Amino acid sequence: MDTNKKNRELISALCDGELPDADQELALAALDTPDGEQAWARFHQIGDVLRAAPAPDLSPGFAERLAARLAAEPLPGKRPAAADAAGAAPQFDQTVAGPT
Repeated sequence: MDTNKKNRELISALCDGELPDADQELALAALDTPDGEQAWARFHQIGDVLRAAPAPDLSPGFAERLAARLAAEPLPGKRPAAADAAGAAPQFDQTVAGPT
């Protein structure tokens, strides 16, 4: 196993409070590297996101509108040409969410 991967695993276990006492010295040494500092910050950011309040509900009918848009998409290999006869690229409507 490569050293950086092992160090990230040690730091992850330390963040989770699951690091065996025997590995504490290795984990603390791993934190004293640029990769270790970055991993520590990243793991804490992931934890913050996982503990954050859920996102607000989507607008009413969002799932139905999205399903309809997906159903209307052409199958792979059946997409329109990159440009029409006049040489203009096709225009696609990017609105999915609808009014809020």
